[in-house]
Amino acid sequence: MNTVQKQYVNREISWLQFNARVLQEAADETVPLIDRLRFVGIFSNNLDEFFKVRYATVKRIAQAGKTGKSFLGGVNAKELLDEITQIVIKQQSESLAILRRIESLLDEENIYMINENDVSPKQGEFLKSYFLEKVSPALVTIILNDLDKIPLLKDSAGYLAVKMVMKNKNEPKGVNRFFTNVTNEVQYALIEIPRTVDRFVVLPKEGDKSYIIFLDDLIRYNLGSIFSIFDYESLSAHMIKITRDAELDIDNDLSKSFIEKISSSVRDRRISEPVRFVYDDQIEKDTLKFLKDKMEIEETDSVIPGGRYHNRRDFMNFPSLGRTDLMYKHYPPLPIEGLRMEGSLLEQISKKDYLLYAPYHTFSYVIKLLREAALDPKVKTIKITLYRLAKNSQIASSLINAAKNGKEVTVQIELQARFDEAANIQYAEQLQQEGIKLIFGVQGLKVHSKVCLIEREEGSKIMRYGFISTGNFNESTARLYTDYTLFTSHQPILKEIAKVFNFFDTNYKVHKYKHLVISPHYTKSVFSKLIKQEIQNARAGKEAFIKLKMNSLTSYKMVDKLYEASQAGVKIQLIVRGTCCLVPGISGLSDNIEAISVVDKYLEHPRLFIFNNGGDPKVYISSADWMTRNLDYRVEVGCPIYNEEIKQELIDTFNICWSDNVKARIHSVKQDNAYRKNNNVKVRSQIATYEYYLKKMTKIEN
Repeated sequence: MNTVQKQYVNREISWLQFNARVLQEAADETVPLIDRLRFVGIFSNNLDEFFKVRYATVKRIAQAGKTGKSFLGGVNAKELLDEITQIVIKQQSESLAILRRIESLLDEENIYMINENDVSPKQGEFLKSYFLEKVSPALVTIILNDLDKIPLLKDSAGYLAVKMVMKNKNEPKGVNRFFTNVTNEVQYALIEIPRTVDRFVVLPKEGDKSYIIFLDDLIRYNLGSIFSIFDYESLSAHMIKITRDAELDIDNDLSKSFIEKISSSVRDRRISEPVRFVYDDQIEKDTLKFLKDKMEIEETDSVIPGGRYHNRRDFMNFPSLGRTDLMYKHYPPLPIEGLRMEGSLLEQISKKDYLLYAPYHTFSYVIKLLREAALDPKVKTIKITLYRLAKNSQIASSLINAAKNGKEVTVQIELQARFDEAANIQYAEQLQQEGIKLIFGVQGLKVHSKVCLIEREEGSKIMRYGFISTGNFNESTARLYTDYTLFTSHQPILKEIAKVFNFFDTNYKVHKYKHLVISPHYTKSVFSKLIKQEIQNARAGKEAFIKLKMNSLTSYKMVDKLYEASQAGVKIQLIVRGTCCLVPGISGLSDNIEAISVVDKYLEHPRLFIFNNGGDPKVYISSADWMTRNLDYRVEVGCPIYNEEIKQELIDTFNICWSDNVKARIHSVKQDNAYRKNNNVKVRSQIATYEYYLKKMTKIEN
């Protein structure tokens, strides 16, 4: 099947190409070794989530007997499932080859990944002791032969499938006479690899040599101890895992609260349909057949042979071993130019807007502002939207502090934030116990906006302060994701933020907005109008350009608008990190469109939209990608930038990213993830952006 259907790229295939770019980072010899391993982990984690959501959705379409062509951009659902499986098998093979290469390079650095066959007697003593103290108490081992069906396996958990060949058909030795049904010639068992124990076990250092063993191999090393009560002739263990459908099916029981419905749906994921079965390709054929029969693996499930180790997402937490020379250089986050941490942030923001660009700037400003608002006697209310929170969230702590100080705190928390549902339910219950008013969004819509509104009594007036962001209010991801946050006291904008919170309470009423760009009501129409203006300018012979940066571009309607602009002569630059259904460079259709993806140390996450507007650029930041879900089925907030200095700063940072010729890949008809190569001075945009802000800060200090 052709991956390019006329003028569109299928969304799922484009996403797999994005994940291939992540794998390219793992293969890149210029990336530090330990970070290369971590990119392998990111690749694997991404793939797990893809199967839980996107593959599961396509599978549902296929099982319903539908082609899904209108939803899937002209591609047949069943054919798409087959193509996905073939691509993933190829990528998995590539990832294994990359891992082998990295491991050989680690050997050169005196870091050795050993397995159960490489263990020295001295190391064996350590591993047996470690196993008895930390691993054995956490193990779940299941003998399978006499079970009609394998017990429910956990989604994405790793299991060792054990084949035990018995010495004879007599009763097992010793106390085993009490086991009446273990006399088969071959016994099968499953051992769940515990998530409560670190996946990588660091052995005692020997001179300048470091040794690491997978928890899987530590268990293999101790198989004899686990099955000591059986009279076996041989033991072998190979890893398997399944991935389950992660779509939430929310019931319509009116007697249940929304929290109860989401909690129930999250629990139901444990028993949802499997969509992928991955196994060690060295597993014995009879063991594989036994497992597939017992697990009732269907033909429509994606069955993928892999290597010795699955759940390679754990490489994201590969131990550093103190080897900072094998990791990316740390760039300490910078202060925002002119915004002092000392004194009142509210007072400074009252005079001027400021832009935070994480992780180049410290996210501490957000925490500091909320903590100040919590203590300020004149602050009366705080309203905020929360989507994904850090594990130990300082944001939540600051809001609780504000509530304890008598502030009226309102939190819109999205309980359906993908894979964060359970954590958000816990936070919701905690916030509710502290007297914070909770809003659970709008029926049929996810709330994905990133806004905060602070109302302060100043004399006889209520003055508003706030911040609007492209990313989550999460201090952990703020160290890894690039995102813009605008601090402002612009009263007309903040008055419209208040309208957004009113919409959460009375969502039957659709407000009008002069400044903000709000989904699901206006985002598509506002940006379509801005594109149309550039088309008119181009046809009038004026300079016309559009510069867009986002995570994903999948709305065919917006793609068509950009094609129309290209045909009119508008110059379009797209920075789309992930899925891009638009195809640049098609003669007569997209000649004037160039598109790149930047994958590097940080995850590129901002949504930035720049329109030339006849020489007076209009610039917006937003929480919304140009995806159907963001435009039509989510509450999103886009904000215009009126401060000329910040507007120029955003244009500058876009242009820096656009100039990348080190980590930029080209979106093209070929879908080959070719690196952008040119004769210009080498620009690695994330480093160049940090240097841009460092220069700004140094200029102020001097």
